[in-house]
Amino acid sequence: MKTRLLSLLPLLVATSLVAADKNWPEFRGPRGDGVSTASRLPLRWSETEHVAWKTAIHDKGWSSPVIWGDQVWVTTATEDGRRLYALCLDRDSGKVIHDLLVFEAEQPDLWKRYNSYASPTPVIDKGRIYVTFGEAGTACLDTRSGKKLWERRDLKCNHFRGAGSSPILHQGTLYLNFDGADRQFVVALDAKTGATRWQKDRSIDHKDLGPNGKPEADGDLRKAFATCAVTTVGGVPHLVTQGAKAVYGLDARDGRELWRVEERTSHSAGTRPVLGHGLVFVPSGWSQGQTLAIRPSGGGSILDANAEAGPAQGVQLAWKSKRGTPKKPSLTLVGDLLFGIEDGGVANCWEATTGKLVWSERLGGNYSASPLATRDRLYCFSESGATVVIAADRTFRRLADNTLESGCMASPAAAGEAIWVRTKSHLYRLEERR
Repeated sequence: MKTRLLSLLPLLVATSLVAADKNWPEFRGPRGDGVSTASRLPLRWSETEHVAWKTAIHDKGWSSPVIWGDQVWVTTATEDGRRLYALCLDRDSGKVIHDLLVFEAEQPDLWKRYNSYASPTPVIDKGRIYVTFGEAGTACLDTRSGKKLWERRDLKCNHFRGAGSSPILHQGTLYLNFDGADRQFVVALDAKTGATRWQKDRSIDHKDLGPNGKPEADGDLRKAFATCAVTTVGGVPHLVTQGAKAVYGLDARDGRELWRVEERTSHSAGTRPVLGHGLVFVPSGWSQGQTLAIRPSGGGSILDANAEAGPAQGVQLAWKSKRGTPKKPSLTLVGDLLFGIEDGGVANCWEATTGKLVWSERLGGNYSASPLATRDRLYCFSESGATVVIAADRTFRRLADNTLESGCMASPAAAGEAIWVRTKSHLYRLEERR
């Protein structure tokens, strides 16, 4: 009997992992890393092949879909940003269940080619969804009725090119980055009530970044679009949060700064950190950006990522690489390999613990969406509608090329054995029916 139980253990573990991915609750999924435990996601598709449903999404938004139970949610906004919506679709049919006007707002003009007014991805939990449009407002909605349970419209900053940071939910707290041209801070909200638990200003002094410290003169050097992650170091929950020119480790319970890694040659960070092997992997941003592998620890340490040597104790760099650093697509960790897709279409693979470049290959196209991964595949969705599927392996192999009618600015989701892809015009459920 004992032998039989031991033989069943791997199957039970595998089953529990697949069950955990029935939902895709936030940006880059249940673990925030873009990796799905599904084993039968489709490899190939087109407008006529393996499309379970396709639903038009009105107006414009670059937020990713989130999935819970029988619902799929996205946000969208009018081109001028004055009307901000949350849409709920039926998971099985693609039928629109709720089309909710969440906020009306007067907003500044954006460079439309670089952003939308609905770029932050929501967070969904049982019975509740949390949507944010940056300084225009954050709200909690009842997922069945669509009723607004609470809202916050007092969290303000000049996003300069628009909001992009997605909220995350951890143990009853909603964490949000606000990195604008005028103000830069992180806020933790009580998920049940929306009340502020703590708020922490960025500790880097941005006043020295441009002429007279005027936001209109140097806003690009101050803003950021990154999303937080949570890890535990020495029993302390670290909120890993990236702003302009620095990555921070804050105590998730009270916002106290535990460590900081500065990278002042780059700016406008826009990804979500990836955690694994005791390291934090993150691209530093635009301009002269580089990929950093940070070994986090406490003690109030401050590290200059461009210095020849770090501190004797505290936070350290395990490695850094200036080659192949993405600006918008987040990194992806699969086993002991770290993958990055440059905005210009070059895929790179590093050894996660050493930083050794394993391979670098051109995929073609331009990329804003973060990749979706399984244990053996990497799905790369381009701005033109093409998707390249490659092996998540030490040997580069191009497994499939797929095309949809319009391209992806939003990152995909995976739940069950299906992939949800939001293009510039539609939301798709892609699945091989069996």
